[in-house]
Amino acid sequence: MHRSMVRSQHRPAVPPGRSPPPGRSPGRRGRLRRLHTALVAVVLTVVAGALLLAGAWQLTPGVGDARNRVDARLAAHSGGPLTGAVPTRLAASLIATEDSTFATNPGVDPRGVARAARGVLTGQDQGGSTLEQQLAKNLYEDGRHGPVERVAEVVLALKLAHTWTKAQVLRMYLDDGYYGHGFYGVTAASKGYFGVAPGDLTWAQSSLLAGLFQAPSAYDPLVHPGLAATRQAHVLDRLVAVGTLTRAEAADVGDQPWGLPADG
Repeated sequence: MHRSMVRSQHRPAVPPGRSPPPGRSPGRRGRLRRLHTALVAVVLTVVAGALLLAGAWQLTPGVGDARNRVDARLAAHSGGPLTGAVPTRLAASLIATEDSTFATNPGVDPRGVARAARGVLTGQDQGGSTLEQQLAKNLYEDGRHGPVERVAEVVLALKLAHTWTKAQVLRMYLDDGYYGHGFYGVTAASKGYFGVAPGDLTWAQSSLLAGLFQAPSAYDPLVHPGLAATRQAHVLDRLVAVGTLTRAEAADVGDQPWGLPADG
């Protein structure tokens, strides 16, 4: 018998069940294809978002008139702007509840850019807004919530952050807010509900007012005190979560009276 034939007859077979060499694994090739597809999807999303933002930057207005818009809205509702320092307890309550990264974010949650891009592609509002985004929506988008408006909102928020300081944005946000019961602006709300200037608000009053931004009529403490109390409890939970209050301090605040006319 030929020598090569003898060698081939004695060549050991691959034991059953042994995996083929790594370079030839169909499973590995499948994982690589899936990884490649995922990376391509991420790159396309980023590129689409960048193109959308670049186009929206050119189409959206400037925001140098933001303060004038806030003042005009206050005047239309017989309100006045906040004078003096921003009330620290109310500011802390608001930021903890509405935008806990307000001091450090660039006007938008970085993930918000991707959400806005996905919103246009899917036709769904992805939610999640910074104070700048909420202010931009109120001042320039008339509160509209469509996916196109979401992209514009992101761009306008970036413009607000670039044009105005964080302290100015916070002041405008407090002045632009509707607090229920016909009170527009923090000054009208503070005096209307409690009979005190904004700088004299207690923690109980501040946490109550901060809770009104989400749904001011629904949480109106004079009309719906039970719902207002539930919402205040959420604000206090947020103050604990960000480290502003301890759990014991929050519990003590929750037991304090609001100082409404009905409390007297």
